Amino acid sequence: MSNRFLRVLPAAMALIVTGGSARASDAEGEFHGYFRTGVGHNSGGGEQACFGLEGVAKHRLGNECDSYGEFLYTKEVAKSANGASFVANFMGNISADGYDFGTAHKYVSQAFIEAKNLDFLRGGTAWMGKRYYHRLDIHTIDYKWLQSDGVGAGINGFPLGPGKFSYALFRDDKLIANARQTSATRQNFTYEGVKVNRNGTLQLDLTLISEDTANPGAHGGWSVSAVHLQDKVLGGDNKFGVQYGVGPGIMIGGAADITLGSDVTRTRVFDQLIWQATPDLVGSLIGLVQRDKGSAGTRTWATIGARPVYSVTENFKLQLDLGHDRIRPAAGGATQQLTKITFAPTLTVGRGFWTRPELRAFVTYAKWNTAAQQAATAGSTLSSTGVFGRNTNGTSVGLQLEAWF
Repeated sequence: MSNRFLRVLPAAMALIVTGGSARASDAEGEFHGYFRTGVGHNSGGGEQACFGLEGVAKHRLGNECDSYGEFLYTKEVAKSANGASFVANFMGNISADGYDFGTAHKYVSQAFIEAKNLDFLRGGTAWMGKRYYHRLDIHTIDYKWLQSDGVGAGINGFPLGPGKFSYALFRDDKLIANARQTSATRQNFTYEGVKVNRNGTLQLDLTLISEDTANPGAHGGWSVSAVHLQDKVLGGDNKFGVQYGVGPGIMIGGAADITLGSDVTRTRVFDQLIWQATPDLVGSLIGLVQRDKGSAGTRTWATIGARPVYSVTENFKLQLDLGHDRIRPAAGGATQQLTKITFAPTLTVGRGFWTRPELRAFVTYAKWNTAAQQAATAGSTLSSTGVFGRNTNGTSVGLQLEAWF
């Protein structure tokens, strides 16, 4: 494969995603991406079925019925004589229900400029545009415990005392479906890297949301988040967080519906442990409890999960993913429950929990209770009008590719 082809490849991928045009010389820079896709079948007949309680995240291994990709192209576009650097970042995304990228929805999620090596920022960076911002998740359920994406500007990583300070100002639009004058101003404050114990640091986040007065039904909101990050524990690392949001701040880091008043709150506690017992045996343990309070009552979602991974050889591993979810409805009634287990023989580039690409075969079995069936949307997997009918269990088998680079 020629060097020229390797230089042109990122631009070609960007063209596929965005439908635009570019010169070969535009390809200089860095190209990164993520994508997943696959095929499957379920025991009730038809395409792969995915299992999750209504309105919450699901344990993802062998349980994703979509195709998704995001491709980031980064290039230094200008540099000052004093070393200040201006870097452009552009990300195109593709998303499809099912496994056909040919019918995927295409959109742009990031388009921003970073200013680096500015002497007065002491190693921090300034930025402006549309971007992913403080987008942090529990990987095995693909659930973002902090998400501050948007269009705005800010300063990242400014050294201040024992940690680093970041500030961002966003304007969030269309926060009420099918309504006008639904914008809000959002400010995000982050203080991170504060050492609190050996190999342990603290990250603190505050989000303030101010509604536009043009909409008399709009409300402001806020959220706070405290997360302890522990390195070098059980051969891996651990994240433990406590979070609280009010009104539009229940998104924790972002802005939700601005018609939500101060009577609407969200409390979340979570933990994610990535462990390594031996070079061949690694895995994850996760737990989360989230309580949403509003005028209709209080809904509580709890989930626990484990994913042990054993490397048989350098390029072949066996994965087992177990997850259990339960929801106590706001209106009362029986608790909804679902248990899911997946076994996935996997071809991979090497040992370790995070190594990708992975080429997986999988079999997934799930069982849920009658309360979960009754709460499910008509025609969905768990519903009595879904593919499994009145049964409260089902199986899917399939193949899936997941890659990041």
